[in-house]
Amino acid sequence: MRIKPLLIAAALAALAFPAWAAPPHGTPIHVRGTIAKLTGHVLAVKEHNGSTVDVPLAAHTAVETLVRKKLSDIKPGDYVGATSMRGTDGKLHAIEIHFLPAAAPQGQFPWDLRRGSIMTNAHVSGVAKARGGESLTVSYKGGTSDIIVGPHTVIVSAVKGSMRDLERGKAVFLRAVKAADGAVSANNVIVQKDGVKPPM
Repeated sequence: MRIKPLLIAAALAALAFPAWAAPPHGTPIHVRGTIAKLTGHVLAVKEHNGSTVDVPLAAHTAVETLVRKKLSDIKPGDYVGATSMRGTDGKLHAIEIHFLPAAAPQGQFPWDLRRGSIMTNAHVSGVAKARGGESLTVSYKGGTSDIIVGPHTVIVSAVKGSMRDLERGKAVFLRAVKAADGAVSANNVIVQKDGVKPPM
């Protein structure tokens, strides 16, 4: 049976962030929005389309917040994920860059932040001047890419948070799964803190 490329991308996307325990079985999805409320271990998230989804969180849910970084903090050998869009010049232009744990899978695959966005998980091999910003050269299994990092590219690194950070109105990003009956669950949350929202 032929596996659809988008399903492969979804599976990779589900592993694109910190090396937490594998999420429950189901179809990998991303939940983005703001916290409506937290009742026990059920997180109600108001999504960008206006709908609200209730996400039961596992007892061992990992909560992370983010801190801002600069391009100068990225060094050769660092392992990063970059969400990019292809510009009219044919090059990839980074929307955001985040540092990755070693367990995250390498590769380049479709992403769902914006229509046509691409996620690249790769090791940095160099930074050079480029038109429109700096060019970040990265390598991953199966290829290399040059990604333009401009003045509006958001660069972040994750730090450990806690359930106390899950406050109403805070922006969140969850790697979740949807069961066959439509129920959504997760064991991880990246939440806004000190004004730094999840950009991925």
